[in-house]
Amino acid sequence: MTQQTVLPTVELGTGGPLVGVQGLGCMGMSEFYGHTDTDEALATLDAALEAGVTLFDTADMYGSGHNEELIGPFVRANRDKVVIATKFAVVRSERDASARSISNDPAYIRTAVDASLRRLGVDVIDLYYMHRRDPAVPLADSVGAMAELVAAGKVRHLGLSEVTGAELREAHAVHPIAAVQSEWSVFARDVERSAVPAAAELGVAFVPYSPLGRGFLTGAFRNAEELPADDFRRAMPRFTGDNAAVNAELLAPLREIAAARGVTSAQVALAWVHQRAEVHGLAVVPIPGTRKRGRLAENTAAATLRLTAEELALLEPVADRVAGNRYPDMSSTAAARE
Repeated sequence: MTQQTVLPTVELGTGGPLVGVQGLGCMGMSEFYGHTDTDEALATLDAALEAGVTLFDTADMYGSGHNEELIGPFVRANRDKVVIATKFAVVRSERDASARSISNDPAYIRTAVDASLRRLGVDVIDLYYMHRRDPAVPLADSVGAMAELVAAGKVRHLGLSEVTGAELREAHAVHPIAAVQSEWSVFARDVERSAVPAAAELGVAFVPYSPLGRGFLTGAFRNAEELPADDFRRAMPRFTGDNAAVNAELLAPLREIAAARGVTSAQVALAWVHQRAEVHGLAVVPIPGTRKRGRLAENTAAATLRLTAEELALLEPVADRVAGNRYPDMSSTAAARE
Protein backbone atom coordinates (compact mmCIF):
# COMPACT_ATOMS: atom_id res chain seq x y z
CA MET A 1 0.00 0.00 0.00
CA THR A 2 2.41 2.67 -1.20
CA GLN A 3 0.50 4.18 -4.08
CA GLN A 4 0.27 7.97 -4.35
CA THR A 5 -2.27 9.40 -1.95
CA VAL A 6 -3.69 12.92 -2.13
CA LEU A 7 -4.45 13.77 1.46
CA PRO A 8 -7.75 15.11 2.77
CA THR A 9 -7.54 18.38 4.69
CA VAL A 10 -8.40 19.48 8.22
CA GLU A 11 -8.41 22.78 10.11
CA LEU A 12 -5.67 23.36 12.68
CA GLY A 13 -7.68 24.72 15.58
CA THR A 14 -10.71 26.97 15.44
CA GLY A 15 -10.02 29.48 12.69
CA GLY A 16 -6.58 27.99 12.05
CA PRO A 17 -5.03 27.10 8.70
CA LEU A 18 -6.36 24.30 6.52
CA VAL A 19 -3.69 21.62 6.14
CA GLY A 20 -3.27 18.13 4.78
CA VAL A 21 -4.26 15.62 7.45
CA GLN A 22 -0.65 14.44 7.63
CA GLY A 23 2.35 16.73 7.87
CA LEU A 24 6.09 16.24 7.50
CA GLY A 25 8.64 16.48 10.27
CA CYS A 26 11.86 17.89 8.83
CA MET A 27 14.19 17.51 11.83
CA GLY A 28 16.05 14.44 10.58
CA MET A 29 17.07 16.21 7.39
CA SER A 30 19.62 18.17 9.42
CA GLU A 31 20.55 16.17 12.49
CA PHE A 32 19.93 13.41 15.02
CA TYR A 33 19.38 10.38 12.73
CA GLY A 34 22.77 9.98 11.10
CA HIS A 35 23.86 10.90 7.56
CA THR A 36 21.37 12.64 5.27
CA ASP A 37 21.35 12.60 1.47
CA THR A 38 20.46 16.28 1.07
CA ASP A 39 19.33 15.99 -2.55
CA GLU A 40 16.95 13.16 -1.66
CA ALA A 41 15.68 15.07 1.37
CA LEU A 42 14.88 18.13 -0.73
CA ALA A 43 13.19 15.92 -3.33
CA THR A 44 11.10 14.49 -0.50
CA LEU A 45 9.83 17.97 0.32
CA ASP A 46 8.56 18.37 -3.25
CA ALA A 47 7.02 14.89 -3.22
CA ALA A 48 5.26 15.65 0.04
CA LEU A 49 3.65 18.78 -1.34
CA GLU A 50 2.54 16.88 -4.45
CA ALA A 51 0.90 14.27 -2.20
CA GLY A 52 -1.10 16.91 -0.33
CA VAL A 53 1.21 17.45 2.65
CA THR A 54 1.08 21.17 3.43
CA LEU A 55 2.22 21.35 7.08
CA PHE A 56 6.02 21.30 7.26
CA ASP A 57 7.52 21.22 10.75
CA THR A 58 10.92 22.50 11.85
CA ALA A 59 12.50 24.25 14.87
CA ASP A 60 15.28 26.71 15.50
CA MET A 61 17.25 24.07 17.44
CA TYR A 62 17.28 21.46 14.65
CA GLY A 63 20.84 21.60 13.44
CA SER A 64 21.21 24.85 15.40
CA GLY A 65 19.30 26.72 12.69
CA HIS A 66 20.45 24.59 9.75
CA ASN A 67 17.05 22.96 9.25
CA GLU A 68 15.24 26.27 8.86
CA GLU A 69 17.88 27.39 6.35
CA LEU A 70 17.69 24.06 4.49
CA ILE A 71 13.94 24.11 3.90
CA GLY A 72 13.71 27.89 3.49
CA PRO A 73 14.09 27.91 -0.32
CA PHE A 74 11.36 25.24 -0.64
CA VAL A 75 9.04 27.22 1.61
CA ARG A 76 9.62 30.44 -0.33
CA ALA A 77 9.12 28.75 -3.70
CA ASN A 78 5.76 27.37 -2.54
CA ARG A 79 4.73 30.06 -0.09
CA ASP A 80 1.06 30.12 -1.01
CA LYS A 81 0.77 26.32 -0.55
CA VAL A 82 2.96 25.66 2.49
CA VAL A 83 2.03 26.06 6.14
CA ILE A 84 5.38 26.42 7.89
CA ALA A 85 5.65 25.61 11.58
CA THR A 86 8.73 26.31 13.64
CA LYS A 87 9.54 26.47 17.35
CA PHE A 88 11.52 28.35 19.96
CA ALA A 89 12.57 27.62 23.57
CA VAL A 90 15.31 24.97 23.38
CA VAL A 91 18.61 26.83 23.57
CA ARG A 92 21.79 25.06 22.50
CA SER A 93 25.29 25.81 23.68
CA GLU A 94 27.87 26.92 21.12
CA ARG A 95 30.58 25.15 23.14
CA ASP A 96 28.78 21.85 23.77
CA ALA A 97 26.47 20.53 21.04
CA SER A 98 24.75 18.19 23.49
CA ALA A 99 23.98 20.89 26.09
CA ARG A 100 20.42 22.22 26.26
CA SER A 101 18.58 24.85 28.26
CA ILE A 102 15.04 26.19 28.01
CA SER A 103 13.99 29.81 27.69
CA ASN A 104 10.42 31.11 27.69
CA ASP A 105 11.54 34.64 28.51
CA PRO A 106 9.63 37.29 26.48
CA ALA A 107 12.82 39.08 25.41
CA TYR A 108 14.26 35.78 24.15
CA ILE A 109 11.05 35.00 22.25
CA ARG A 110 11.25 38.32 20.38
CA THR A 111 14.84 37.61 19.40
CA ALA A 112 14.15 33.98 18.44
CA VAL A 113 11.29 34.77 16.07
CA ASP A 114 13.37 37.30 14.16
CA ALA A 115 16.17 34.76 13.79
CA SER A 116 13.75 32.11 12.49
CA LEU A 117 12.19 34.54 10.03
CA ARG A 118 15.65 35.41 8.74
CA ARG A 119 16.75 31.79 8.34
CA LEU A 120 13.52 30.76 6.64
CA GLY A 121 13.58 33.88 4.49
CA VAL A 122 9.88 34.61 4.99
CA ASP A 123 7.88 37.57 6.31
CA VAL A 124 5.57 35.56 8.56
CA ILE A 125 5.58 32.18 10.31
CA ASP A 126 2.28 30.32 9.96
CA LEU A 127 2.47 28.37 13.23
CA TYR A 128 4.90 29.29 16.01
CA TYR A 129 5.32 26.82 18.85
CA MET A 130 6.76 27.07 22.32
CA HIS A 131 8.95 23.97 22.01
CA ARG A 132 9.26 23.29 25.73
CA ARG A 133 7.76 24.84 28.84
CA ASP A 134 9.81 26.53 31.54
CA PRO A 135 7.60 26.52 34.66
CA ALA A 136 9.71 29.34 36.13
CA VAL A 137 8.25 31.78 33.58
CA PRO A 138 4.52 32.55 33.94
CA LEU A 139 2.57 31.36 30.92
CA ALA A 140 0.81 34.70 30.78
CA ASP A 141 4.19 36.35 30.14
CA SER A 142 5.47 33.97 27.47
CA VAL A 143 2.15 33.46 25.64
CA GLY A 144 1.54 37.18 25.96
CA ALA A 145 4.83 37.79 24.14
CA MET A 146 3.82 35.26 21.49
CA ALA A 147 0.50 37.07 21.09
CA GLU A 148 2.42 40.29 20.46
CA LEU A 149 4.11 38.55 17.53
CA VAL A 150 0.69 37.83 16.03
CA ALA A 151 -0.31 41.47 16.47
CA ALA A 152 2.96 42.54 14.83
CA GLY A 153 2.28 40.32 11.80
CA LYS A 154 5.33 38.11 12.37
CA VAL A 155 3.29 35.02 13.29
CA ARG A 156 -0.17 33.88 12.20
CA HIS A 157 -1.05 31.18 14.73
CA LEU A 158 0.33 29.95 18.06
CA GLY A 159 1.17 26.44 19.24
CA LEU A 160 2.54 24.71 22.31
CA SER A 161 4.58 21.54 22.65
CA GLU A 162 4.73 19.10 25.56
CA VAL A 163 2.20 20.88 27.78
CA THR A 164 -0.34 19.55 30.25
CA GLY A 165 -4.06 20.08 29.90
CA ALA A 166 -4.00 22.71 32.64
CA GLU A 167 -1.19 24.58 30.89
CA LEU A 168 -3.08 24.48 27.60
CA ARG A 169 -6.19 25.94 29.20
CA GLU A 170 -4.17 28.68 30.88
CA ALA A 171 -2.39 29.59 27.64
CA HIS A 172 -5.57 29.49 25.56
CA ALA A 173 -7.14 32.03 27.92
CA VAL A 174 -4.33 34.46 27.05
CA HIS A 175 -4.45 33.90 23.27
CA PRO A 176 -6.11 31.21 21.11
CA ILE A 177 -3.85 28.20 20.60
CA ALA A 178 -4.19 26.49 17.23
CA ALA A 179 -2.25 23.29 17.92
CA VAL A 180 -0.49 21.25 20.56
CA GLN A 181 2.47 19.12 19.51
CA SER A 182 3.53 16.18 21.65
CA GLU A 183 4.71 12.63 21.19
CA TRP A 184 1.72 10.36 20.56
CA SER A 185 1.82 6.83 19.20
CA VAL A 186 0.91 3.24 19.94
CA PHE A 187 3.97 3.30 22.24
CA ALA A 188 3.43 6.73 23.86
CA ARG A 189 0.01 7.73 25.17
CA ASP A 190 0.69 9.98 28.20
CA VAL A 191 -0.97 12.89 26.34
CA GLU A 192 -4.33 11.18 26.70
CA ARG A 193 -4.33 11.89 30.44
CA SER A 194 -4.99 15.63 30.22
CA ALA A 195 -3.62 17.36 27.10
CA VAL A 196 -5.84 15.57 24.58
CA PRO A 197 -9.10 16.05 26.54
CA ALA A 198 -8.28 19.73 27.03
CA ALA A 199 -7.49 20.18 23.32
CA ALA A 200 -10.76 18.52 22.34
CA GLU A 201 -12.67 20.74 24.76
CA LEU A 202 -11.04 23.93 23.45
CA GLY A 203 -11.12 23.10 19.74
CA VAL A 204 -7.33 22.87 19.54
CA ALA A 205 -5.72 20.52 17.00
CA PHE A 206 -3.21 17.89 18.04
CA VAL A 207 0.01 17.37 16.08
CA PRO A 208 1.65 14.09 17.15
CA TYR A 209 5.39 13.97 16.71
CA SER A 210 7.24 10.64 16.52
CA PRO A 211 4.02 8.78 15.57
CA LEU A 212 6.27 5.93 14.41
CA GLY A 213 8.14 5.78 17.72
CA ARG A 214 11.26 7.31 16.08
CA GLY A 215 11.28 4.44 13.59
CA PHE A 216 11.06 1.65 16.15
CA LEU A 217 7.43 0.86 15.27
CA THR A 218 8.40 0.27 11.66
CA GLY A 219 10.68 -2.61 12.63
CA ALA A 220 13.65 -0.80 11.07
CA PHE A 221 15.74 -1.57 14.15
CA ARG A 222 15.29 -3.67 17.27
CA ASN A 223 18.06 -2.21 19.42
CA ALA A 224 19.88 1.13 19.44
CA GLU A 225 23.18 -0.70 18.97
CA GLU A 226 22.12 -1.31 15.35
CA LEU A 227 22.08 2.46 14.69
CA PRO A 228 24.95 4.72 13.55
CA ALA A 229 27.26 6.02 16.27
CA ASP A 230 25.98 9.60 15.87
CA ASP A 231 22.28 8.65 16.04
CA PHE A 232 20.71 10.22 19.13
CA ARG A 233 18.34 7.27 19.58
CA ARG A 234 21.30 5.33 20.97
CA ALA A 235 20.78 7.24 24.23
CA MET A 236 17.02 6.70 24.45
CA PRO A 237 16.01 4.28 27.22
CA ARG A 238 13.28 2.55 25.20
CA PHE A 239 15.73 1.42 22.56
CA THR A 240 18.58 0.13 24.73
CA GLY A 241 19.40 -2.98 26.74
CA ASP A 242 16.60 -5.02 28.29
CA ASN A 243 14.06 -2.32 27.47
CA ALA A 244 14.67 -2.75 23.76
CA ALA A 245 14.19 -6.50 23.99
CA VAL A 246 10.87 -6.10 25.83
CA ASN A 247 9.62 -3.43 23.45
CA ALA A 248 10.57 -5.32 20.30
CA GLU A 249 8.27 -8.14 21.41
CA LEU A 250 5.41 -5.66 21.72
CA LEU A 251 5.51 -5.10 17.97
CA ALA A 252 3.94 -8.51 17.30
CA PRO A 253 0.33 -7.25 16.92
CA LEU A 254 1.49 -4.50 14.56
CA ARG A 255 3.20 -7.09 12.38
CA GLU A 256 0.20 -9.41 12.51
CA ILE A 257 -2.24 -6.69 11.42
CA ALA A 258 0.12 -5.50 8.71
CA ALA A 259 0.58 -9.00 7.29
CA ALA A 260 -3.17 -9.68 7.29
CA ARG A 261 -3.93 -6.36 5.56
CA GLY A 262 -1.05 -6.38 3.10
CA VAL A 263 0.37 -3.13 4.47
CA THR A 264 3.44 -2.22 6.50
CA SER A 265 3.83 -1.95 10.26
CA ALA A 266 4.50 1.77 9.79
CA GLN A 267 1.16 2.19 8.05
CA VAL A 268 -0.67 0.38 10.84
CA ALA A 269 1.01 2.60 13.44
CA LEU A 270 0.11 5.76 11.53
CA ALA A 271 -3.46 4.61 10.91
CA TRP A 272 -3.83 4.13 14.67
CA VAL A 273 -2.75 7.74 15.27
CA HIS A 274 -5.07 9.08 12.58
CA GLN A 275 -8.03 7.29 14.14
CA ARG A 276 -7.40 9.06 17.46
CA ALA A 277 -9.26 11.96 15.84
CA GLU A 278 -12.52 10.00 15.98
CA VAL A 279 -11.80 8.43 19.36
CA HIS A 280 -11.16 11.76 21.08
CA GLY A 281 -13.13 14.19 18.92
CA LEU A 282 -10.44 16.57 17.69
CA ALA A 283 -8.29 17.28 14.64
CA VAL A 284 -5.16 15.10 14.58
CA VAL A 285 -2.33 15.81 12.14
CA PRO A 286 0.67 13.51 12.72
CA ILE A 287 4.05 14.65 11.40
CA PRO A 288 6.14 11.55 10.70
CA GLY A 289 9.64 12.51 9.68
CA THR A 290 11.33 11.06 6.65
CA ARG A 291 14.13 11.96 4.26
CA LYS A 292 13.11 9.55 1.50
CA ARG A 293 10.40 9.76 -1.13
CA GLY A 294 9.57 6.08 -0.84
CA ARG A 295 8.87 6.38 2.87
CA LEU A 296 6.87 9.53 2.23
CA ALA A 297 4.55 7.67 -0.14
CA GLU A 298 4.22 4.83 2.37
CA ASN A 299 3.35 7.23 5.19
CA THR A 300 0.79 9.29 3.32
CA ALA A 301 -0.99 6.14 2.13
CA ALA A 302 -1.66 5.34 5.79
CA ALA A 303 -3.87 8.40 6.18
CA THR A 304 -6.73 6.60 4.43
CA LEU A 305 -6.17 3.19 6.04
CA ARG A 306 -8.88 2.35 8.57
CA LEU A 307 -8.30 -0.21 11.27
CA THR A 308 -11.19 -2.35 12.48
CA ALA A 309 -12.43 -2.41 16.07
CA GLU A 310 -10.79 -5.80 16.49
CA GLU A 311 -7.44 -4.50 15.21
CA LEU A 312 -7.61 -1.46 17.47
CA ALA A 313 -8.33 -3.74 20.41
CA LEU A 314 -5.15 -5.70 19.68
CA LEU A 315 -3.14 -2.47 19.88
CA GLU A 316 -4.90 -1.02 22.91
CA PRO A 317 -2.74 -2.59 25.67
CA VAL A 318 0.63 -2.00 24.01
CA ALA A 319 1.50 1.40 25.52
CA ASP A 320 0.98 0.21 29.09
CA ARG A 321 3.60 -2.52 28.56
CA VAL A 322 6.36 -0.34 27.10
CA ALA A 323 9.61 -0.44 29.07
CA GLY A 324 11.69 2.72 29.61
CA ASN A 325 11.13 6.45 29.34
CA ARG A 326 10.80 8.41 26.11
CA TYR A 327 13.89 10.50 26.92
CA PRO A 328 16.92 9.99 29.17
CA ASP A 329 15.81 13.16 30.99
CA MET A 330 12.03 13.57 31.16
CA SER A 331 12.12 16.79 33.21
CA SER A 332 11.12 19.07 30.33
CA THR A 333 8.15 16.98 29.21
CA ALA A 334 4.52 17.42 30.14
CA ALA A 335 4.54 13.98 31.79
CA ALA A 336 6.94 15.30 34.42
CA ARG A 337 4.46 18.05 35.37
CA GLU A 338 1.25 16.03 35.42
